[in-house]
Amino acid sequence: MNNSSIVSAIKNGAIKMSNVVAQQAPAALANALVNLRVDGREVRVPKGATLLDAINKSGSHVPTLCYHPEFEPRAVCRMCLVDVKGENKPLPACRTLAKEGQDVTTNSDELKSFRRRDLQFLLNRHPNDCIRCEAAGNCKLQDLVQEEQVEDMWSVKQQRGSDAHPEHLLKDHTSPSIYRDMSKCIECGLCVEACAAQKINAIGFAERGSGMMPITAFDKPLAETGCISCGQCTLRCPVGALIERPDWHRVLDVLDTKQRKTIVQTAPATRVALSEEFGLEPGSVSTGRMINALRALGFDYVTDTNFAADLTIMEEANELLQRVQGKREGNLPLFTSCCPGWINYVEIHRPDLIPHLSTTKSPQQMHGTLSRCGPLAKQIAAETEEEPFVVSIMPCTAKKDESVRPGNVGDIDAVLTTRELAKMIRHRNIHFASLSNEGKYDSPMGESTGAAAIFGASGGVLEAALRTAADALGLDGPIEHEGIRGVERGIKVASIEGLGSVAAVSSIGSAIDLLSNDDWKKKYLMIEVMTCPGGCLGGGGEPKSDDKDILKKRMEGIYAIDSSSKIRKSHENKEVQQLYHDMLGSPLSETSERLLHTSYAERGSPREKLTRFLSAVDARDDETAARLCTDDCIWDTNTDRFGAACGKDSIKSLIRDKLPKMPRKCGEEIKRHRMMSANGTDTDVVGPDGKHHHFDIELDGSGLIKSLTRNSL
Repeated sequence: MNNSSIVSAIKNGAIKMSNVVAQQAPAALANALVNLRVDGREVRVPKGATLLDAINKSGSHVPTLCYHPEFEPRAVCRMCLVDVKGENKPLPACRTLAKEGQDVTTNSDELKSFRRRDLQFLLNRHPNDCIRCEAAGNCKLQDLVQEEQVEDMWSVKQQRGSDAHPEHLLKDHTSPSIYRDMSKCIECGLCVEACAAQKINAIGFAERGSGMMPITAFDKPLAETGCISCGQCTLRCPVGALIERPDWHRVLDVLDTKQRKTIVQTAPATRVALSEEFGLEPGSVSTGRMINALRALGFDYVTDTNFAADLTIMEEANELLQRVQGKREGNLPLFTSCCPGWINYVEIHRPDLIPHLSTTKSPQQMHGTLSRCGPLAKQIAAETEEEPFVVSIMPCTAKKDESVRPGNVGDIDAVLTTRELAKMIRHRNIHFASLSNEGKYDSPMGESTGAAAIFGASGGVLEAALRTAADALGLDGPIEHEGIRGVERGIKVASIEGLGSVAAVSSIGSAIDLLSNDDWKKKYLMIEVMTCPGGCLGGGGEPKSDDKDILKKRMEGIYAIDSSSKIRKSHENKEVQQLYHDMLGSPLSETSERLLHTSYAERGSPREKLTRFLSAVDARDDETAARLCTDDCIWDTNTDRFGAACGKDSIKSLIRDKLPKMPRKCGEEIKRHRMMSANGTDTDVVGPDGKHHHFDIELDGSGLIKSLTRNSL
């Protein structure tokens, strides 16, 4: 029997065996108890628990590769097979219900031999790339192979994929957030489950037997699918087949060379979740340790995204009030705009919702803008003419995508996930758990309130906005809104006297349910949507965990920061008040609109293609601009100086050689094209010089720009 036949036989056996084991029992039975024996020890577990639950409680151990507590067990990896007295074959512990009087054996010689053989099959189809793999040290397969000291069984490895279907590409680096390498896939199915739980279904299984693998719809590059970059697939992948785009190598290089000043900002959720990477109790608040670790890595300025979260509330709460009063473009209810996965979903799948989106930038992007032209940037400009290198530490893979959106390019040089920061700390041998937890952010952009801290949890943005809106309206409302807190997938609602009803939505799948009819238009004044379950603390870039209560523990840490804060309302942040006094003027001022607000466009529309093209022109990125155009594209500038560029090469030459470089010094605002309407479908633009233009744009059948003509307004 060849390798393919063996693998197919194992898979077929897995499917047959999984059909005869019990399903999870209803939660209502959880109060009853079941007594059984595991490896000779008496164990008592709630009725409805699995054998895996009983084994873990007993102190014994069985390995798993395809199990995660969020999803119904599929039992395809077969690593958790155990013997149950009286059964004629081993049963998967992850999927089999614990029953009264069972006698379970987890580590017989036969079981250990099977697991080693199972590992050898997996290893035979897995590249020996551990030394360079981004998942090294955080890979379940690597851990098991190392623990069992398994060696390659065959001299020639069998490649993943199928000769009959070469269109199933193994590697895909097109997404700005997520890298796929299916040569490392072990077919556990967790990525497919995670994407399905989000109701995005950008990936799914294709083929059977040894050719089975997760693919994108119609084998498109991930960047061309309905993927919203939430990264839940990377969070669940037990190996290195799906990872966030790695940027930490580049950041370490900048820190090591010390040729540029460096600014780093840290998101609310990172200071809690980072603790887990270094063995601290889940939910531990490690703000000081994180600050000290970042200084040890060599960052010159350590600042807080929470400062920009308070600034976000100042803009978003005032935007809400102006929409209520009919003084501002946009529809009600107002949807929050802090979550880039949610913004991706709207632009890709539901562009009809764009008029409801807040135009306020996310805290990451507000902070990035001010890192270029705000008070701290001006301090740096007094010392050097070199632009600072700006880094953000985020719990979210979609933040990588957000940083390269039109209008954002150039503000942030690199976005790192919480997991990437942990790698950097380990690679520089910084003993995180031993660091002092006393640490202070640099100022300006270091002060924050409790309201900013709760941005890291589902319902937090909404709660923070309500605190400020209530004060603005003179309402005597509660400072805490328990009704919109929680990490479970779903919709939480609160009614605020004098304002109306609001909703917090945890997970994009729950948002899809909410939007399945138009009831939300009548019920709510404001709706917060967080793409990941639990909000940012469950983001795709957070530490991986099989703890079923991990989100709850992280949430408790987030709210502990808020409850212990001296100031708990965003509008009471002294640094934010000073920023408005010295630079911005007031919320929704002309300066605030220009620097702190953004615009949206349906993906693939002429407006969206125009924004990407102009963003490339602003950056003088001729290659990116040309990729958006057909070979015979005509770009008519309608000016005597530049005329019309015909063809890709001519367009590249115009951008690279003829357009003047944008005059700008360190500490000055980046001049850009901006859409005149934040939520519309038009192609009217404000140029970097402040002049207004209308663009006529024609796309070909594949969505490339065929012609582009600028007209002055």
